[in-house]
Amino acid sequence: MERCRAFIGSETAEVINQPGIYIVGFPFDGTTSFRPGARFGPSAIRDVSEGIETYSPYLDKDIEDYPLFDLGNLDLLPSRWDLMNEQFLALTAEADLKSGIKILTLGGEHSISEGPISIYLKQFPDLVLLHLDAHADLRDGYLEEKHSHASIMRRSLDFFGPKHQLIQYGIRSGTREEFVWMRENKTLRTSLQDLCDELEAMPATRPIYLTLDLDFFDPAYLPGTGTPETGGETYHSFIKIMKILNRKNLVGADVVELAPMLDPTQNSTCMASKVVREVIAALGN
Repeated sequence: MERCRAFIGSETAEVINQPGIYIVGFPFDGTTSFRPGARFGPSAIRDVSEGIETYSPYLDKDIEDYPLFDLGNLDLLPSRWDLMNEQFLALTAEADLKSGIKILTLGGEHSISEGPISIYLKQFPDLVLLHLDAHADLRDGYLEEKHSHASIMRRSLDFFGPKHQLIQYGIRSGTREEFVWMRENKTLRTSLQDLCDELEAMPATRPIYLTLDLDFFDPAYLPGTGTPETGGETYHSFIKIMKILNRKNLVGADVVELAPMLDPTQNSTCMASKVVREVIAALGN
């Protein structure tokens, strides 16, 4: 494991062997089809986190109040998603996710989420997969790459059981076929209020995994991402969702697609770091 500067308030760790929140950096962007650079996201978020407070005024929680461990970044193999995913699966192989262990994976492009999502789906037969993104990501491969950033939801469905549920919100880009599929399978939510009402109505014990592509946000707020899409959400919309997840059983998450070099102001990285803080706070139930 490459050693990285830890997220503010966290401790370093080599293995996942006790209850707590574990941060894993997955610096891969080998299937990027537009603007590369997401491999630098995990380290950039850590660096900027040193300049932000650990207290979330939105959730009234301080992430220093929870056991928080940083496992650093997986070894970077720029063109080998398969080998990097094997690293992630080996690192988490002994993790009992029902025993208070929660994993937050920092990308990297969205293809990196397959490993984290797969282990959660295997351990939680009634998991809700909450997908916040600009893109449907339901193609069965893209540019001859089966494990593409444009295919992460399709690959996640490969691990679905009868009681798993996919909820998608923020989607504003995709093929006609993807939108037809989402409507037919009732995974797409088009109203923030409807999404929040649905989350509120879920039993407090039902496990939820959040996969958050930062192009969920409008590029006016976060331009430093590989495939920006006009018409996205605001930070306050995100906070509205997180306030609900904070009261639910959020068991794991990934935050992906920050390409810090695309925004020389570092405003995108600063916002991404705040997003990660809120996700950590919500995980710390």
